[in-house]
Amino acid sequence: MVKPFDELPGIEKVISGYTGGNTEQPTYEEVCSGLTGHTEAVQITFDPKIFPYKRLLDLFWMQIDPTDSGGQFYDRGDSYRTAIFYHSDEQKQLAEQSKNDLEKSGRFSHPIVVPIEPARTFYPAEEYHQHFYRKNPERYEAYQLGSGRKHFINKHWGDIK
Repeated sequence: MVKPFDELPGIEKVISGYTGGNTEQPTYEEVCSGLTGHTEAVQITFDPKIFPYKRLLDLFWMQIDPTDSGGQFYDRGDSYRTAIFYHSDEQKQLAEQSKNDLEKSGRFSHPIVVPIEPARTFYPAEEYHQHFYRKNPERYEAYQLGSGRKHFINKHWGDIK
């Protein structure tokens, strides 16, 4: 989820990490075990004057299968579930509206199942996870193709790059 947001005007920082669980400073291995209750997430710092929150939401929906509550593509389990974590009542309202709009659009034949939850403590992931797409471009691209993510996005949204 870093690459689609990274280096866009108004995006100040995108950090990979974990949120929503009960373990302080969890490691990737702990999160993947399913015992911490954390979800892999990205924390995006942005300038709302340049990149409004609604635009973040629009771009988010284009990166996932919003009808899959069991993970995403090859990545299965609660730690890979999708969610929108809001920091204010305004963000919550905008997120709920964007979800309702997507549901009404008819773009997907199954219900939109992405939960909208209050943000909790966010723990940055280990350094080797940060900007993975830059550090491992071949593996990143192979995953995009092999998992079906790229095909899914193109099928539902066109070639958004």
